[in-house]
Amino acid sequence: MVYALANEASVATTQKAPCDARFLADVLKGLSSQPKSLSPKYFYDENGSRYFDEICQLQEYYPYKAELALLPRVASDVAALLTDDYSVVEFGAGSLQKIQPFFNALKGIKSFYPIDISGDYLRATTKKLQAQYPHIAMQAIEADFTLPVELPLTRARRLGFFPGSTIGNFTPQQAKNFLSNARATLGDGAHLIIGVDTKKSPDILHRAYNDKKGVTKRFNLNVLSRINRELQCDLNISDFEHYAFYNPVEGCIEMHLVSQSHQKVSIAGTAITFNSGETIHTESSYKYTPQEFMQLAQSAGWLVERTWLADDAMFSTYLLKVAR
Repeated sequence: MVYALANEASVATTQKAPCDARFLADVLKGLSSQPKSLSPKYFYDENGSRYFDEICQLQEYYPYKAELALLPRVASDVAALLTDDYSVVEFGAGSLQKIQPFFNALKGIKSFYPIDISGDYLRATTKKLQAQYPHIAMQAIEADFTLPVELPLTRARRLGFFPGSTIGNFTPQQAKNFLSNARATLGDGAHLIIGVDTKKSPDILHRAYNDKKGVTKRFNLNVLSRINRELQCDLNISDFEHYAFYNPVEGCIEMHLVSQSHQKVSIAGTAITFNSGETIHTESSYKYTPQEFMQLAQSAGWLVERTWLADDAMFSTYLLKVAR
């Protein structure tokens, strides 16, 4: 499902800007635009992170279960291929569950640097993981992983980890920019393990983003709660509805919040008007065939070394290597 979008034009090394200032600027820009939009990276406050953990347990949400079943095989194969010492960098780290098969299989992992914009949640999950793997040095890095991030120096090779099909939250051009920035973060000789959702039946896709329990709805609406809480806004959240659908032409799920009434709000002194029926685009989730993703990776300076497909091609995982 989600994380993502950042300013793809920026290539500056990131240390995080004041969160509320950037959040405010991005919200004002997105809600003043036509059509309106919000970056899905702002789903992930503490509440949003918990909602997403709930989504991953839903019957309808296939990507989590398909990927989780695939990862032990991927980890075993990668352990046979990569036998040097490694420093692992997880982009957009969440619950930190998916990295554990690699900790168990790869004996050369010396350090671990999870990167995420939700700092409190990240530090809490990293602390729990450290207790399970005390022999691996761990340091949580609160930053926007979509931009190049300055990492601690290490002699070990770097192995990136980007699970969960989060790459799909970018447009193809933004995905290319992310992969280029990840290559810059990881450096020469690096590898990257990345999860990518596959194209499949629109009915399966629709049900995955419109679950019967309404958890995805609450996850989507939570970004408005965050705006109200952190930016002292007065959005009437009950006047917005969750709306998600598959766009077969673009090959992606689109997720929106639809205003059910005409309303006018103020955010930091800026007036924002919503017309009845107007939407806020909160997320896209692009799906790729193996050939499509291989071409995307190559365009960003990576080579595909291995490909793994889950049962019924429900999900895919790739091992990439920086092209010389």
